[in-house]
Amino acid sequence: MTVNIYDSANQIEKEIRQLPEFLALKDAFNEVKEDAEAFDLFKKFQNLQISFQEKQMSGEEFTDEDAKQAQELTEKVQASPKINDLMMKEQAFSTIVNDLNRIIMTPVKELYED
Repeated sequence: MTVNIYDSANQIEKEIRQLPEFLALKDAFNEVKEDAEAFDLFKKFQNLQISFQEKQMSGEEFTDEDAKQAQELTEKVQASPKINDLMMKEQAFSTIVNDLNRIIMTPVKELYED
């Protein structure tokens, strides 16, 4: 019997869209998007995170200005109830994704343990 792992993956993708945690994340993101100020702040925060990841990956040092900018933006983000709610929902959903990854990678883990 041939197993098509992609059929299983596509089924999981469909089921993820129905999870309460995903639906809560989707609702929280829509709340942020509907608030122009919160959405702009959220996008700025995302862009800052991406730029820091790029700097880190290229071996570039973080400057004092980078730290100051990150601190100021983080304070603004933490003051936004909608963004905080989104991040909490994202963290709950991320737990599920991490659990799925752990389960999927079990055969590889067991392979290397033998």
